Amino acid sequence: MAGEKISASCYLDERTFRLCCQLFLQHSETIQDGWSWEQIKGTDEGFMKKTVLTPVKSSLLHKQHGCFMQAENMDLLTDDIQANVEDETAGVQAACEIHAVLRYEYHVLYSCSYQIPVLYFRASTLDGNPISLEEVWSNVHPNYRQRLQQGPWDTLTQQEHPLLGQPFFMLHPCRTEEFMKPALDLAQAENKRVNYIMTWLSVVGPVVGLDVPLSYCTEVSAPD
Repeated sequence: MAGEKISASCYLDERTFRLCCQLFLQHSETIQDGWSWEQIKGTDEGFMKKTVLTPVKSSLLHKQHGCFMQAENMDLLTDDIQANVEDETAGVQAACEIHAVLRYEYHVLYSCSYQIPVLYFRASTLDGNPISLEEVWSNVHPNYRQRLQQGPWDTLTQQEHPLLGQPFFMLHPCRTEEFMKPALDLAQAENKRVNYIMTWLSVVGPVVGLDVPLSYCTEVSAPD
């Protein structure tokens, strides 16, 4: 129909992906945000990478760091001693919750199959112990967790990294259109050109604890 608006495309080619990454990385260097480009030796393949230390308020690390006491051992204590131990244990658990830190390593790759960027990541404790998919899911922000509750395992999955051959979690690209279409349609309605990587990462990153500073939105341009 005449005058009907064409919806913005949620796809991009690999050349545009690389150009968007280059502009994104330039601003990251300016503000020292920690992003870098990792080239796979002997190939023309590569990806954006960032490592983040994330504090979490969770009991998921207690068992790994000895911040608990087995129930059967508690049964052997007198009431007075048990009460004191419980108080001290509660204090230790509270401290563990406050100071629990996870190391997240984020990779942004281009998917030729889906023609969109894909966010891969892995998470571990500071001593290198990887955490499970269930534990990763438990740390998804509640605002997103409720929205994705009907299909969390379709959204967060564990797969082999296509360039490194190592196990990584990924935010499955099948949901990209759901996240991106409103943002791209709004930009199109306002006749604004946007950097796809900046827009996409600003939308999907917070789902898995990756925040993008506001300055990217104002300083990172779209490729020519």
